[in-house]
Amino acid sequence: MPLTLKTDASYDAVALGEIMLRLDPGAGRIRTARQFDVWEGGGEYNAIRALSHVFRQRTAALSALVDNDIGHLIEGLARAGGVDTSLIKWVPYDGLGRSARNGLNFTERGYGIRGARGVSDRGNTAISQMTAGDMELEDLFGVRGVRWFHTGGIFAGLSENSYETAMAVIKSARAYGTVVSVDLNYRPSLWADHGGQERAAKVFTQLAEAADVLIGGETDFLDRLGIEPPADSLQGEARFSSIASRTLARFPNLNLVATTARKVTTASRNDWQGMCHTLATGTVVSRERKDLEILDRVGGGDGFASGLIYGLLQGLTIQEAVEIGAAHGALAMTTPGDNSMATLPEVLAAAQGIGSSTHR
Repeated sequence: MPLTLKTDASYDAVALGEIMLRLDPGAGRIRTARQFDVWEGGGEYNAIRALSHVFRQRTAALSALVDNDIGHLIEGLARAGGVDTSLIKWVPYDGLGRSARNGLNFTERGYGIRGARGVSDRGNTAISQMTAGDMELEDLFGVRGVRWFHTGGIFAGLSENSYETAMAVIKSARAYGTVVSVDLNYRPSLWADHGGQERAAKVFTQLAEAADVLIGGETDFLDRLGIEPPADSLQGEARFSSIASRTLARFPNLNLVATTARKVTTASRNDWQGMCHTLATGTVVSRERKDLEILDRVGGGDGFASGLIYGLLQGLTIQEAVEIGAAHGALAMTTPGDNSMATLPEVLAAAQGIGSSTHR
């Protein structure tokens, strides 16, 4: 275990991020849908929702919602997932959404040669306007206590001030000994109107400099953090090992770097694996799942993050933690919606390589 974790705290994990209402056309498509299933979701939120609902941890969401029926629908869904919503800032509703809105995310799953597709409607949302002054950070981290704080590049890209808010919360968390994880999670559309990839690179660098645990894809490390790319001859585990070791050398504050390796055959069949790297262990990889059958790929990476965080919170070995993360991410993609419907026994069995079977 490369991390020092609090033993006495009110919350095991808290995440800062937007909670959107996801509208899902099921097996159909957005443009031809006549009805939608409704879920809640969001990159940072998905991780703590799984930590509470699947892994039985005490979690809370740092977020903001407009005080209308949509906002309270999102709140109810989060509470049903076991997430404490008492830290959410409620913004008055002006009747039209001119001053602030709740985010909507229309997502179709994809199948075979047709990839997944998302249409977000999240401009000028309540959380994009939230500042550190809207939160009682001293009380949260200094009095009640939080073992693990999680945020990411999706929240940081919501607006010009979201990055400053994220950094202020991270600073407060670190001041009280809370472990900080950041999932870089680059989304071009979030940065298009305020600096593009160049701005994202500066923000991601600052986030990486402040984190204990960093999660990201290869392009996040190479294109946003400026890590020197490895030789083309290096692939798979060796390639990640090269990238991760250079990332740790550049950011000595980091204890652990993690990623998911996904090879896409079709939208419904992927090769899937988790990888972690620390100075003490080098690169540790999960079992590889070839031709993993996928129903809904959204949330797979967040599922990996939550399983990894759970393993580390339990003081397990890096190998055990990465196996749990990869198993949970795989299971999360077998059901619809952003959020995992797996059970803890299912995750632990899959992490040990036990296949599907019928249970009475």
